[in-house]
Amino acid sequence: MSIQALLLIAILLAIAGLHLYWGFGGLWPGHDTNALRETVVGTARGPMPGLAASAMVAAALAAGAAIVWARHSPLNEGPLRWVILAGYVVLILVFAARGLAPYVSPVFEYARGRPFFALNLWLYAPLCLAIAGLYILDFPRGGER
Repeated sequence: MSIQALLLIAILLAIAGLHLYWGFGGLWPGHDTNALRETVVGTARGPMPGLAASAMVAAALAAGAAIVWARHSPLNEGPLRWVILAGYVVLILVFAARGLAPYVSPVFEYARGRPFFALNLWLYAPLCLAIAGLYILDFPRGGER
């Protein structure tokens, strides 16, 4: 398994774990639910997303890690190869779009003035772009399996 694949799996599972932690009521990097919401969601009011929403995000991130694992397993030799390749394409597009969004669209303007806004520009979005880049680096070339 490539270094970029191991990195991708570790990053995606760590972020999935963080979402589960929030879903079960964890407060880091905030000190209360209001600070957490303003830091990781960017809204001034309302509840934090609950366990169901957090678990769905965690499951999607874990599925992204599973696609990487599958690409480096015997599953990549059979009929699932096209599913794995399609998964890579979709994941590249999703993470690239999420990473570029704060720089090219007003989609996150709702968070201006809250900690999320700055963190999105210098941490969350660049991390998404890095993840997209790692998927690109790990994408199978030509006849490679």
